[in-house]
Amino acid sequence: MIQTWQVGGASVTRIEEQVGPNDAVASGFIPDIVRERFERHLPWMVPTHYDPARDRLITSCHSWLIRVGGRTVLVDTCGGNHKERPWLPRFHMQDRPYLARLAAAGVSPADIDIVLCTHLHADHVGWNTRLENGRWVPTFPNARYLYSRVEDERWNPAIGDRRAKSPDRARVYDDSLSPVIAAGQAVLIEMAHEIDASLQVRPAPGHTPGQVLLDLREGRGAIFCGDAIHHPVQVYEPSWNNRADEQPEVARATRRGLLEHCADSGALLFPTHFAAPHVVAIERRGEGFAPRFMEPDA
Repeated sequence: MIQTWQVGGASVTRIEEQVGPNDAVASGFIPDIVRERFERHLPWMVPTHYDPARDRLITSCHSWLIRVGGRTVLVDTCGGNHKERPWLPRFHMQDRPYLARLAAAGVSPADIDIVLCTHLHADHVGWNTRLENGRWVPTFPNARYLYSRVEDERWNPAIGDRRAKSPDRARVYDDSLSPVIAAGQAVLIEMAHEIDASLQVRPAPGHTPGQVLLDLREGRGAIFCGDAIHHPVQVYEPSWNNRADEQPEVARATRRGLLEHCADSGALLFPTHFAAPHVVAIERRGEGFAPRFMEPDA
């Protein structure tokens, strides 16, 4: 099912790769969970956002397709097909109809003008490339692929002895970034970058040092926040970090600032991993926040 939200003059369509229970128990995925507080959220989390029988948070992996001002932009590209990810069973050697879902949204790979990778984790860059005659080639042949210079400096296996120290990261870079670089389609950007008046890239560090978000300045506004927040329970509990947040205190500060911005401005929040209905408005509740889930417009 194609789901689209209208934000001013922009349309935003969710392109699903997968959705389901996480690969770790809840406190393995979000180690800061306090069980007494967590259990207060069960009435709204079960069954869409939490599976109590298996103690698994339910998460999605999807891209956001933005059409605005004559541009077609894809934010994050999920895990990809045929990628060897033995350390990430959920994303290992996938064979999913992601490109068919993109086609159902009325877009071919050649139609994409810009791919923005908020950061370079394996589940955000996988569809940067596809396997063609045994070679990895850019999936989107006419796109500029944008990601931050800081993030590249963190990941590039050609720097120092990183390839030997982090072979898994090197594999992700080799199959999902190097072919894009070789094709001349990669564009390293600063963490504050203007695509145009409607599309502004801003820093969102913490999950990784070089993570960025995309600020859509149309209508009420929208923020595409990558992994600054992973699950809607973190709206209520913004101090709870994900297991992969590399800079814990920075991640907490970024998450709280993001929630404050959305609550005060009215901008919608478009995370990469929220289960249905995937998009939230943020409301202040006392000293904290609460999500208001937003159904798609079409």
